[in-house]
Amino acid sequence: MASQHRSTGFTEAQLSIIDELSALPFPEQEGKPGISGGWGGPGYHVAVLRESQDFWDDRSEEIVGAAEKELEVDLDALEVVLTARWGGPTTVDLWPYLGFDNPDPEFTAPEPLGFLCNVAGSMQLWQSPSSGRWLALAIGQADRELPFQLLAAIGEASSLPG
Repeated sequence: MASQHRSTGFTEAQLSIIDELSALPFPEQEGKPGISGGWGGPGYHVAVLRESQDFWDDRSEEIVGAAEKELEVDLDALEVVLTARWGGPTTVDLWPYLGFDNPDPEFTAPEPLGFLCNVAGSMQLWQSPSSGRWLALAIGQADRELPFQLLAAIGEASSLPG
């Protein structure tokens, strides 16, 4: 029961960050929007909602699995609230945004997809019908020794293909 209360507290704080980022105008250049753990640029915002421990000292399956599971619990709780707001999410595979299959050697994915595809395999995506923006949640890890991060990304609808 204690972990349920802990998760609820995290969920409220995380939703507050998501709501704040959703309301902010996109910056004209890369930078920090004034939200702790957040950054953005033309057409996007990204924030780290929660971070696990790092794995420099211990990469055992038990430690890594438990850390990732904690963030999955938070993601699931956020998914329930966001689904109530905007309907069920779409799971988006981020592999295509790496550009390995793109015939154009100069291809780069628009941000924040360029960042997300380098740290996560997929994201849960909601379209905000009234704002012309999308919101995505993902659990990412930049390298095996680094922490897992629960990430929220907000982008212009035009940055998504199709």
